[in-house]
Amino acid sequence: MTTANSGTGGIRNGVMLNAYPDSIGQNLSDLVAILQKPEFKDTFSLFYVLPTFFNSDLDRGFSIIDYNHNEELVSEKDIKALKKLNIELKFDIVLNHLSVASPQFKDLLAKGEKSAYKDFFINWNEFWKGEGEPDENGLIIPKKEHLDKLFMRKSGLPILNVPFPDGSEQPYWNTFYQKVNLEEIQEKDLEGLELVNKAEVCSQVNVAIRNAEDLSKLNFGADEVKKKEILQIVNRKKSFLGQMDVNGKSPLVWDFYEQVLSKVGSYGCKILRLDAFAYLHKEVGQTNFFNKPGTWDYLERINGIARKNKLQLLPEIHAEYGVHLHDEVATEGYMIYDFFLPGLLIHTLEKGSNKALLGWAKEIIERGFKTVNMLGCHDGIPVLDLKGKEVDGIYQKGLLTDEEIDDIMDVVLARGGRVKNLYGADGKKLSYYQVNATYFSALGEDEQKMLLARAIQLFMPGIPQIWYLDVFAGANDYEAADKAGEGGHKEINRTNLSLEEIEQRLSQKVVSAQLELIRLRNLHPAFSGAVSFPETSENQLKISWTNGDEFAHLSSDLTSFSFEIRYSDGGAERVMR
Repeated sequence: MTTANSGTGGIRNGVMLNAYPDSIGQNLSDLVAILQKPEFKDTFSLFYVLPTFFNSDLDRGFSIIDYNHNEELVSEKDIKALKKLNIELKFDIVLNHLSVASPQFKDLLAKGEKSAYKDFFINWNEFWKGEGEPDENGLIIPKKEHLDKLFMRKSGLPILNVPFPDGSEQPYWNTFYQKVNLEEIQEKDLEGLELVNKAEVCSQVNVAIRNAEDLSKLNFGADEVKKKEILQIVNRKKSFLGQMDVNGKSPLVWDFYEQVLSKVGSYGCKILRLDAFAYLHKEVGQTNFFNKPGTWDYLERINGIARKNKLQLLPEIHAEYGVHLHDEVATEGYMIYDFFLPGLLIHTLEKGSNKALLGWAKEIIERGFKTVNMLGCHDGIPVLDLKGKEVDGIYQKGLLTDEEIDDIMDVVLARGGRVKNLYGADGKKLSYYQVNATYFSALGEDEQKMLLARAIQLFMPGIPQIWYLDVFAGANDYEAADKAGEGGHKEINRTNLSLEEIEQRLSQKVVSAQLELIRLRNLHPAFSGAVSFPETSENQLKISWTNGDEFAHLSSDLTSFSFEIRYSDGGAERVMR
């Protein structure tokens, strides 16, 4: 089996680094300085800079305030230095949501019904009007047939109650993160209200806040007639953290997208990752994940804006292999993430079997998929993506069986990994979503296994994207994950490395050997040719790239984890082991 690999839509056919601006040292300047070192010469052609590049407030950048560059971490000098290194950039646009600290949401909080951005976000009750019944607090609970379809990223209904200046609370759609902080009140906050006992009111409210009680259930006795005014004052002292879903039906949202794509293009962006795009389209009677045809309409619309700004789109989509959404997206001409490779490689190396990996490689080639692949990343090791799924009453097989996926989970968890799950509308867990660990720790912190995994990744079809921490053989950071508290599982694989640590690790074989492999993949002309997978026994894997007289051949043993690479070099043959 063979395929051409001449790059994707004008994007360089090289290796892509993936990191936060402050993953190394204190800011992007420190990271650029590392890339300027001799050890990193010619290793990377692309750099996926995660969105703390922009102004953001939580979820390590994926809660965007605005798309101006974060002056604490990034300077114009850094952007120019990356261009001088001949490194093209990849950024995110978080299509589905914006931070509560965004100018648009702040305007909504300040002006309520009079805000120009009232419909920029999604009022839950307005959305479900006529399609459900209000509960005792006035929140519309959608009809069961609608509720059962909703795809949840957290337990409970996806809403945040937003206090309006008129004292009312309006529920707005909030698929992902939220946190509401109530500040305790003082007697001076109640000035202007004629109350019988301000001290007692303050005490009741503050005790309820400390105990996380429902303030609407409080009874203020002699001051009960002023309850509405009291709670209005309390609500004005609320502070929020959260990612508020934007309304894809609002013209203002599309004007915003126009501005964002123009701005990231001005920074030197060539690839734009569409984060959470499959949640953007919402329709009564459909799931809130990849609604059809609405999601396709939105995707084509954003692609039109991208073409004007000479940007290549990379839609991010996590779904069971059996649904074949990856296939649909690729058929429409888009690049896709190879979210299957990380789990498949763990399975391949743990079982000493090439069958599942070769099956996926054959599909990439036969279907002509344009992929960006990876091992570790800022998020986690996907497992949901490998699963089968019943579609229209027929079970479509996954790349691995449920038992094989459970084996991966058991192995990674036994080596210290953490779990992220998906939930139904009733709050019950539906399935594993991903497992969080560094890839090095997921492989048992075996250096030879890590080197073979890297070699296989670099020889697979597609653009290889490489998480900075994996290059330096980073181990699970339990302290960071524990310190981050509930929902902090991702911090296990986000350790910031100091410049001193980088210097120390550069002398390690697992680091220097990876850089040598990366440089070969980034520079060698064979990788712009055709790939084949020669026949072997099940416990071996061979991958061969040829381009005219140029070649690069990987031969590996999946039980001993040994490998060698033979490649052309000016008419001679070189060997790398």
